[in-house]
Amino acid sequence: MSNVKIYGISTPNVPWQEKPEGLCGAPVWRYSENPIIGRNPVKGVARIFNSAVMPYEGEFIGVFRGEQTNGIPYIYLGRSKDAVHWDFDENKIPFKDEDGNDFMPKYAYDPRLVKVEDTYYIIWCQDFFGAAIGMAKTTDFKSFTRIENPFLPFNRNAVLFPRKINGNFMMLSRPSDSGHTPFGDIFLSESPDMVYWGKHRHVMGKGSEWWESLKIGGGAAPIETSEGWLLFYHGVTGTCNGYVYSIGGAILDIDNPSVVKYRCENFLLTPEEWYEERGFVPNVAFPCATLQDANTGRIAIYYGCADTYVGLAFTQIDDVIGYIKEHSVVCEADTEIGRR
Repeated sequence: MSNVKIYGISTPNVPWQEKPEGLCGAPVWRYSENPIIGRNPVKGVARIFNSAVMPYEGEFIGVFRGEQTNGIPYIYLGRSKDAVHWDFDENKIPFKDEDGNDFMPKYAYDPRLVKVEDTYYIIWCQDFFGAAIGMAKTTDFKSFTRIENPFLPFNRNAVLFPRKINGNFMMLSRPSDSGHTPFGDIFLSESPDMVYWGKHRHVMGKGSEWWESLKIGGGAAPIETSEGWLLFYHGVTGTCNGYVYSIGGAILDIDNPSVVKYRCENFLLTPEEWYEERGFVPNVAFPCATLQDANTGRIAIYYGCADTYVGLAFTQIDDVIGYIKEHSVVCEADTEIGRR
């Protein structure tokens, strides 16, 4: 039994591998059989990466960034009995508008998947006369209805909280520009109806540590715990060989998540293995989803590797919360309400 409580559904069949002996540094370790999704995973798709999964009807379901063989990314649906071995639909998810008409984005990438109450929401980056956030909802993973784009361009890395806070939906995002943004902070916005978004608050900016000194962005949906909202996010640094994406961790206030309680000065995972260092975009570890079990405190982290593969890593709630708190360094901008 964990000392830190995870709130939410229990997932006893969450994939798991015990911590290897002699693990040094952060208490996050890779699945020994990584990558779990390799190249050419489905007809017409060259690579799947930066994707999101969740429990569904005793098994698992996911939305996957599929880079087609023509280079254009779209979102594909996948199913799994063990959240490790996946079967994918050959066709892209068929999005409709609210009148039931076909309404496909020009492109769609880096999806997140979050359940709030009885509805599953898919959030991704798309073209809206510039890079912006697209959203859709489903209750059965058979029909998918697009809903209003929440923000103006340019914006990426939107992550929805898994429950309403103070009666409103809450979402993290990273305002950006039209290219590979050399800047970026995480902001919080709220909505009463998933249509109108406001009360924007700054959450946290890039760090002074090298691994997140260029920009940061939301990763997996925040996990509600007795210590606050556990957030796995990505931090980016620039090198003479390009960008390096690492996974970081922070804990946000449970009632006012624009306030950062703890923020780990060390990365939790950085590119080290061949599938993270070599690929279409080298040196990328990009978290998009977690599965967790409230009873055991086990957490499985799904992350994109080098814009080519999907990797799986593990941690335990007591260990990762303790590590973040022990190595926490926050600044004034982190701990204020984020309103100016």
